[in-house]
Amino acid sequence: MNEINRSSPVHPFLDGKPKRMLIDGKWLEAASGKTFETINPATGEVLARVAEGDAEDVDRAVEAARRAFNGPWSRAKPFERQSLLLKLADLVERHFDELAALDTLDMGAPISRTRGSRLRALGMLRYYAGQAVSIHGETIENSLPGEYASFTLKEPVGVVGAIIPWNGPLTATIWKIGPALATGCTVVLKPAEEAPLTPLRLAELCQEAGVPPGVVNVVPGYGETAGAALAAHRGVDKVAFTGSHLTGQKIIQASAGNLKRVSLELGGKSPDVVFADADLDAAVPGAGMAVFANSGQICSAGTRLFVERKIYEEFAARVAAYGKSLRVGDGLDPNTQVGPLVSAEQLDRVTGYLAIGRQEGARPLSGGERLTEGDMARGYFVPPTVFADVRDDMRIAQEEIFGPVISAIPFDDIEEVITRANATSFGLGSGLWTRDVSKAHKLARAIRAGSVWINCYQAMDPAVPFGGYKMSGYGRESGKQHVEEYLNVKSVWIRTD
Repeated sequence: MNEINRSSPVHPFLDGKPKRMLIDGKWLEAASGKTFETINPATGEVLARVAEGDAEDVDRAVEAARRAFNGPWSRAKPFERQSLLLKLADLVERHFDELAALDTLDMGAPISRTRGSRLRALGMLRYYAGQAVSIHGETIENSLPGEYASFTLKEPVGVVGAIIPWNGPLTATIWKIGPALATGCTVVLKPAEEAPLTPLRLAELCQEAGVPPGVVNVVPGYGETAGAALAAHRGVDKVAFTGSHLTGQKIIQASAGNLKRVSLELGGKSPDVVFADADLDAAVPGAGMAVFANSGQICSAGTRLFVERKIYEEFAARVAAYGKSLRVGDGLDPNTQVGPLVSAEQLDRVTGYLAIGRQEGARPLSGGERLTEGDMARGYFVPPTVFADVRDDMRIAQEEIFGPVISAIPFDDIEEVITRANATSFGLGSGLWTRDVSKAHKLARAIRAGSVWINCYQAMDPAVPFGGYKMSGYGRESGKQHVEEYLNVKSVWIRTD
């Protein structure tokens, strides 16, 4: 077993002690006593050992969440829930640089990116705080003979099992606990085993904000054990999951035992369409960072780059040159623009697809190989890669790679590109670049995806819903629709005559 390397950058959360799980307001070891290592992907060094939860720990956490849901938390007033979220937002703001650095250390994203998520993270918490006092039912006129009053109540769904990915631990955690606290639910959170540290630190801040014991519980562990136990647990009323479509399918199957509610934000193979009339000076970096940001580890990355044929060679070459200009390195370096992949496993996955692309006849214009020079050899680095000569039937054009890899594909006309853009089992994000308003409106309606970005990519706001079509899942995150995912609707009838 590797030892924690004390030459690693000092961080206040990394004190050399094993990180425990939070259950019912107490920091506990796993029932089994097991721990696992979490690794700095830029250096291969061990950052910390973390309690390895399993089914027994999930049982303890779900029982605690149920007690809290049935106890005083069920009587908390909307303004009290709002106050807690605002206190938590203030604490996150006070400790934000620390949280951002922890995200960078644990999953590799450049510090410029993790620090750049400040507005989004704080905005989400304060948005959900506003939603806490905006939940209401409706009075509905009915047509029954006689005198009947009818109205609806909105009530929290109950105990939520939240399972998050590793590609943005801080914001992913807020995306799950924010609406739960706003609506009066309780949460058992299973962070990704690749990056569990920020969720655990955020749980400490929840306690500091005054969140009652059992309302927020965090059980780190592996998906096959802790995650599977949480998804199947009959004491869980809803599962909120973000991750791969393959795991999403397993969660749907596991939910059948008690027909729990499920919301799924899954993967994608998003089209990004560039017309010849676009502002190419804006489209080149826009299309590049639609994939190269976060080392391509974004579910809605615009990895299928459709380019109008008359500018195809020029544009693909410019995007490749842009990728080459980006600085790859340790995420803690403020000059780094592209960090490492999150793990050795993810490195193997991405480099495997690089080999598949070459075997299938795609032509790499940039990148295409793991970086192994100097300090890069210790980490999991793949440079921005652009493949040309890509056909729709190639695996690199159909399967989610989750790395900094663009498949550049030419097209001839708008009807053709609509058909080809939709020829995928996914439907999460999409983009298009054009000065023509008619084209923009036509594609925005025709592309079957949950988000369409026009002359931009990855724009997000707490008030605007985000989610997918088809194999990219169902349910929405952000916006009023997200809050509704955590509520039941009860109809009430009163005969008054």
